[in-house]
Amino acid sequence: MPRSDEEFERPEIIRPPSERSSYFLPLTRGCSNNTCAFCGYYGFKLGIRDVEDVKREIDALALFDKSRVALPSVPDIVYLVAEQWDRKRIFLQDGDALVYPYDKLVELLRYLNDKLPRLERVSTYATPQDILRRSREELETLRDLKLGILYTGVESGDDEVLKSIEKGATHAEMVEAGQKVKEAGILFSVTVILGLGGVEGSERHVAETARVLTEIDPDYAGALTLTLVPNTPLHEKTKRGAFHPIDPFQSLAELRDIVEQSSFSDCFFSSMHASNYFAIRGRLPGEKQRVLRQLDEVLAARNPGKLRPEFLRGL
Repeated sequence: MPRSDEEFERPEIIRPPSERSSYFLPLTRGCSNNTCAFCGYYGFKLGIRDVEDVKREIDALALFDKSRVALPSVPDIVYLVAEQWDRKRIFLQDGDALVYPYDKLVELLRYLNDKLPRLERVSTYATPQDILRRSREELETLRDLKLGILYTGVESGDDEVLKSIEKGATHAEMVEAGQKVKEAGILFSVTVILGLGGVEGSERHVAETARVLTEIDPDYAGALTLTLVPNTPLHEKTKRGAFHPIDPFQSLAELRDIVEQSSFSDCFFSSMHASNYFAIRGRLPGEKQRVLRQLDEVLAARNPGKLRPEFLRGL
């Protein structure tokens, strides 16, 4: 892990759609697992921000929240983000802020709670590996300090796919991580990626992804559609003809089958992310049949005009 006294460069804001009104507080830059073959963080060096630097930003944020005073020494981005902040939620950046040294993370969460009395919830991305490194007691301590939800990219339930993309975690480890989070009383939100198995691996990717979602039984689940990022191994593999991406309607068929084959206790499932060709949302199992009918209608019509055009798709 890099030293926190190295110069820290503030990351771009990458956040879950549901965190749009949060304040985005960087603790890290990049992701501790920088080997995922599809990801823009591939090969990206992890940066760890000094705890005192984070505290200075929290101080500036608290002052702005209380009196609308903006300090000239504080970057403009702090106040630009604060203008749209709901004053209730903080999202810890970057790709997996749970990798931040545990004692310092506890220290910063206590500091946030002390400086921001209206704070209701803190959230962050977390890799399965980082979750598994934490004990249940450690996660419960973080929960008591208002860490209320963790977002994790499961990507696929197929161990062959997970190995090929160098995810660094297996199907079983994904399930173990999810169970640990839920047992600690923290909400768990996961994402899976349509098309990650390619044409040849589509059927197994769907079946195993539905199985891992059923076994995790998350509070929230979101489907993204594979977007090939230049200079990543999967992009290069596609250019060589060694990986064959599915088409938009095959992507919707995967989404439909994952919804059909998954079994949840109470999960809000959506495909609202900008990478997707078609958006669905619903609470499963209660709205499962409505969501399936919606997807069946689009698949039967096969009208490209009903899909999000390529130029509007994003990461």
